[in-house]
Amino acid sequence: RYVEMTCNTEDKDIEARHLHFISEIEPKCRPRWHALDEKMVASPHFNALPDDRYFVLKRSTRAGVEIFREENIALGVEEAKLDQAFQKLNGAMTVQFRGKEHTMQQMIPYLEQNDRALRQEAWEATAQRRLQDQDAFEDLFDQMLKLRVQIAANAGFENYRDYTFAAKQRFDYTPKDCERFHDAVKKAVVPAVRQIQRARQAELAADSLRPWDLAVDPKSRPPLRPFETPEQLADGCHAIFKKVDADLDAGFQRMRELGNLDLESRKGKAPGGYQANLDEIRIPFIFMNAVGMQNDLRVLLHEGGHAFHSLVNRDEPLVQYRFAPMEFCEVASMSMELLGDPYLNVFYDSEEDLARGRREHLEGIVELFPWVATVDAFQQWIYTHPDHTRDQRRETWRALRARFAGIEDWSGYEKINDYLWHKQLHIFLAPFYYIEYGIAQLGALQVWRNAQQDRAKAIADYKASLKLGASKPLPELFKTAGIRFDFSAETLSPLTDTVMTELERL
Repeated sequence: RYVEMTCNTEDKDIEARHLHFISEIEPKCRPRWHALDEKMVASPHFNALPDDRYFVLKRSTRAGVEIFREENIALGVEEAKLDQAFQKLNGAMTVQFRGKEHTMQQMIPYLEQNDRALRQEAWEATAQRRLQDQDAFEDLFDQMLKLRVQIAANAGFENYRDYTFAAKQRFDYTPKDCERFHDAVKKAVVPAVRQIQRARQAELAADSLRPWDLAVDPKSRPPLRPFETPEQLADGCHAIFKKVDADLDAGFQRMRELGNLDLESRKGKAPGGYQANLDEIRIPFIFMNAVGMQNDLRVLLHEGGHAFHSLVNRDEPLVQYRFAPMEFCEVASMSMELLGDPYLNVFYDSEEDLARGRREHLEGIVELFPWVATVDAFQQWIYTHPDHTRDQRRETWRALRARFAGIEDWSGYEKINDYLWHKQLHIFLAPFYYIEYGIAQLGALQVWRNAQQDRAKAIADYKASLKLGASKPLPELFKTAGIRFDFSAETLSPLTDTVMTELERL
């Protein structure tokens, strides 16, 4: 029902069916699930299960019992309704541009055009359209914030950040570790981003680098357009998956046969991309908004990595072990993007385009880290200062943008920059689900570095780690993949150097 709702946010019957599930079915299940968990925790047989197999299950179940509060079920229903309202608001957002109606995703390719005036016009049209719903987004978020603060208080936590760390069962790192990651990004990555951007500005011969200058090819070559149709995208990624690993590709083909891909962008479709597990048939579903860009093939490779993670665990007898922690789920997806790199010639005929595709990907990875730090630091501030005003929220976002931003010039567009966080759906729909991208990207870069030295072993280790599901703690999952669970400057700095060296080579 969730999948149907995101594929068509305008259908009233689909909306009603999804609302019925989140308001009438799931809330009545939760007390029963909790009662079962309580019986498990109280059982001497459960506690006597050997730790080699059941340590994670026991730790997770006990933690879930500790934070469960029946009064939070109704609040969770209200939060889910606000989530759906957010999806509907986004799904209805279109831009009238040069005589044609476009989805927000369909406006993105204009930012790759060499005509700078066209890029600026398209960027302004998109940004102004989002500002039209500025108050609606702010109203929705304020309602979400109020609910989340109450949920945390009901469970006995000082703030929602600490509650979320417990609810997400982040046993292996703390908010302080995240703050150290922010500092490491500022020290090791922000200078690299600014170096990349200064080179871009010089190649564009621009007086200043504007927000509409960040996606265009700096050498004024035509935009990379690796495919035209969703079918071509799926065919090309199938060919890449097959070269990476035939067993994994067989799962992707099964998904295609079942119609479990919805790839194209269209009006009324929710934004973003995701992989969802259809739990009864244990086959994943991939959702995205493709418009023919290089980034679209990256998204399908990424979501394909998630799907493979799910598929290799479909026969795991413990349902709790079929889905790994998100910090490692994102290693599965981000590693697949990088493992697919040697085979991008499926989409590109020339060596020049192939190098461009790889370079754009690596630059995007470097640029991701400051954005992750910004979003995570913003959420840490929001939920440890729950009584803040909207003005204070805006000022905090502005300060964080200045701390982690590149050299782009936002003069004249300060208001758009102040509300740029509205486009990050995780802040609304999945609070605190963002640091995972930073942790996992460090893991994926290590997998990529290992593959440069011994590709067969790196892929074998990658597959072995996926097959563990959630049966081991995070550090062990990383170790099985041949990588370190660490997101300090000690790991971040040398990996940033490796990426920058590869960019110079390309």
